[in-house]
Amino acid sequence: MLGGMSSDLPRTDAAHIRTTALIVASALFMEQLDATVLATALPTMAEHFGVSAMHMSVALTSYMLSLAVFIPASGKIADRFGTRRVFCTAILIFTLGSALCGQSHGLPFLVVARLLQGLGGAMMVPVGRLLLLRTIPKEEMVAAMSWFLVPALLGPVVGPPLGGLIVTHLSWQWIFYINLPIGVIGMALVLRYIDDVTERRDEPFDWLGLAISGISLSCLIFGLEIASRGAVAGPIVMLILLVGFGAGALYLWHARHHPAPIINIALMNYPTFRLSVLAGALTRITGGAMPFLLPLMMQLGFGLSAQQSGLITFSAAAGSMAMKATATRVLRRFGYRRTLIWNGMAACGFIALIAAFRPDWPLALIYALLLLGGFFQSLQFTAYNTIAYADIPREQMSDATAFYSTIQQMMLSLGICVAAMSLNGSTALFGRTEPALADFSLAFLVVTAISLLASPVNALLPEDAGDDLAGRRGKAMHSGMR
Repeated sequence: MLGGMSSDLPRTDAAHIRTTALIVASALFMEQLDATVLATALPTMAEHFGVSAMHMSVALTSYMLSLAVFIPASGKIADRFGTRRVFCTAILIFTLGSALCGQSHGLPFLVVARLLQGLGGAMMVPVGRLLLLRTIPKEEMVAAMSWFLVPALLGPVVGPPLGGLIVTHLSWQWIFYINLPIGVIGMALVLRYIDDVTERRDEPFDWLGLAISGISLSCLIFGLEIASRGAVAGPIVMLILLVGFGAGALYLWHARHHPAPIINIALMNYPTFRLSVLAGALTRITGGAMPFLLPLMMQLGFGLSAQQSGLITFSAAAGSMAMKATATRVLRRFGYRRTLIWNGMAACGFIALIAAFRPDWPLALIYALLLLGGFFQSLQFTAYNTIAYADIPREQMSDATAFYSTIQQMMLSLGICVAAMSLNGSTALFGRTEPALADFSLAFLVVTAISLLASPVNALLPEDAGDDLAGRRGKAMHSGMR
């Protein structure tokens, strides 16, 4: 049963909306930056710890496992203890985990610290999105989500060159210590500027569902990750994946019989949410692959340094920033259905063009194509992230953000795995020991083909889906556009 609101109605002026979106986005930027900076520093850390670089992959997977287990619980915890309080605590836990990572003197200690970081990240990102959904009016959601996505998109692009700079000129510990001032400032800004608008519900906490979903998601992520690297025997990988799928099937049965399941499968009954989850999942596979493939292509295929490749890949983030000023106008003019169909195809076209990149191409042309591709891809994610909640009742918003964030994390992780499998498969097929440009081209075409499958799904959206979010004038506008 719903309780009362925990604060007065939130402020809805434009300045406060922008401030709220940027504060929440800064937390997401910190989380995204941390993951990509760490990947660059793994060889140096392996040497420091006296272990094989291959063994350092556990530093990445332990964080993903923690996310998989705890993201589904984020909405329920926010409802129980307060959205702003949980968000601020999540930043604190993530920051504390970062400090402990920097103090690690061995791989086991680092893994424990990364698990703690994952707990903070699992609460931070979906609860931050929930703060936006509960404090910002529907008609302002597109503009707010545009501001929200810019720092999030910057993280994976800035991370590799920043990691190279830190490892080269400082020490690997600083890849974690840079989170400390961001976290402290973020907590202060949350307490000062963020309204606490919380829906309190009296319902049993689904501990069994949390355990079953945690086993399923962690086995699936871990199984796919080790499969993409080819570091473990095939039967073991299959066993891990079978356990993941089996636990997933068990959870679906459990969710139908629990009054408040930790992942509310019934939300898929809302067409806009269901279609955003399905089509967004396909698109995010490509979104997860891009930050993995592009820097590697620039460095291994083009022979550039980490800093040089970072300057090139940064242009995609510049396109994302340009999008924030136009998303509202585009969606108001064309609506969600048309935008998602045609913009999605345009985004896929620019990603496919990356497969043709070669070292003798003019840098200006590469910059321009990445800039345009970043624009269209960012517009697509903005549309998905807003249309998903168009028809969700307020009392189910926390369940929706937890569900959506769980799928989002799964698909981004799957994107890395698909890209790695494509790259490794092509390299082995042609008898090479190191990937060549042709292998990268094939990998980009594979993830582009997956993303193209989203357009037929988007075509199932109603013509007027999300019109209230985009500020459209309903049927009169539709007839005027025909």
